[in-house]
Amino acid sequence: MPRYTLNLMGLEISFKTDADNVRIEAAQALIESKHKELATGAGDLSKEKLLTFLLLSLADDYLVADDKLKRLEEKIGEILEKTS
Repeated sequence: MPRYTLNLMGLEISFKTDADNVRIEAAQALIESKHKELATGAGDLSKEKLLTFLLLSLADDYLVADDKLKRLEEKIGEILEKTS
């Protein structure tokens, strides 16, 4: 399993994962983009509060995407029932 060491928002993080380098870089870019977006409008916040807002933002994005996936799966199920 490959080992990665990333510098995210001034924090050095080392970990092992089966994910390939492209996924790791995409995840890092997403986190840095969200962080920049939040930091721009946040004013003078502590790193802890900014990271908490980042976590909440990413969790919200995940929940919205998960809800959309469930609705699409339901629609596909309905279509499959109609065609059976």
